Amino acid sequence: MPRIVFLALAVLISGVAAAEVADVYDFGDRAQEQRYQNLIAELRCPKCQNQNIADSSAPIARDMRDEVYRMMKDGAGNDEIVEALVGRFGEFVRYKPEFDSRTFLLWATPVIGVFGGLLAVAVVIIRSRRRAGAENPALSAEEKARVARMLAEKEQDGTS
Repeated sequence: MPRIVFLALAVLISGVAAAEVADVYDFGDRAQEQRYQNLIAELRCPKCQNQNIADSSAPIARDMRDEVYRMMKDGAGNDEIVEALVGRFGEFVRYKPEFDSRTFLLWATPVIGVFGGLLAVAVVIIRSRRRAGAENPALSAEEKARVARMLAEKEQDGTS
């Protein structure tokens, strides 16, 4: 029985020992803290792909959070901080990259996709209408005369 209690206690304590320590930063006021939270929420972790540095537990994200805090304490503006991190890690760290020659395709792809889809739908509709028109061509004069004769014969058979 003491072994089971000891084992249960060891398992509980090991969970606490493995817990990660949260970053603790000292801010002068609530506005600075909110600015910091906004900055780390809009920067992407280079390792975690689609996770911001606020939520990431990767060492690189911790370094980026430290850098944001240090630059804020040094008096850097938001744009300066973002540009410094973009210069160090690349455009990938932005969730909304700026529009320029390098990111043109990134921004244009959705528009190209929508227009390409609309074009494909238009082509399918036009082709289906042409096929429907080819399957039901207008009757020639000879065919119309034949239909008229058949209807006349049917009327004569039905009235007699």
